[in-house]
Amino acid sequence: MILNVETLTAEQFAKTIDHSLLQPQLTSADVKAGCELAVRYNVASVCVKPSDVGYAVEWLAEYDTDVMVTTVVGFPHGSSTFIAKLQEAGGVLKEGAVELDMVINYARLRSGNLEYVGDEIKMICLRAHQHHPPAKVKVIFENAYLTDEQKIIACKLSDQAGADWVKTSTGFAPTGATVADIRLMRANVSDRVQVKAAHGVRTLATALEMIEAGVTRIGATATATMCDDFVKWRAGELKIERAEPAGGY
Repeated sequence: MILNVETLTAEQFAKTIDHSLLQPQLTSADVKAGCELAVRYNVASVCVKPSDVGYAVEWLAEYDTDVMVTTVVGFPHGSSTFIAKLQEAGGVLKEGAVELDMVINYARLRSGNLEYVGDEIKMICLRAHQHHPPAKVKVIFENAYLTDEQKIIACKLSDQAGADWVKTSTGFAPTGATVADIRLMRANVSDRVQVKAAHGVRTLATALEMIEAGVTRIGATATATMCDDFVKWRAGELKIERAEPAGGY
């Protein structure tokens, strides 16, 4: 799937966004307000903490909306046990989550235990894909701690395991998404697998650069600002400085 910035509509841009509600201090009122914002801008999904999935499903059901509920598994460090991640995935799927953003055990990846990492991704994907209704999986690498070689390995393992997306970051590491990483990830997964950018995408200019590099989904907290700015930009009321288009993948 490739998005063309030059023809992208405001509605399509909004549907690239997973509105992130993952800060540990957020209250139930904060999460409800975040769901209302997500509905107002008609984004792809709200990405909530596992304990908030049931609430988000309930709140969104009050609206005529196709905004989905995404949640995280093994978040934020990926160091939960294999069994704990499977149980967490099963629990949130029953609560109504339809997309799972799973953090790989990147310490095991850095240690060279590739079989463990691949098996973990595969089992989470199977649990999600075999659920009724089926759910999708985004595999979070936490690129801040990986070499380019390790990122490529993570791409290959995710692709082989059946992941639906590969994702850069959790938002809890020193750095997040970069255009270079997006291009690297896009180049090392098959056309079936999409790419998500997260951590640091706070402006429309950055979002558009990520899309040009191959992103189809963006994790964001600055959702309202970016969506409002997109409308102004399309209307010629806002000028933004952008890098040259990435040129495909």
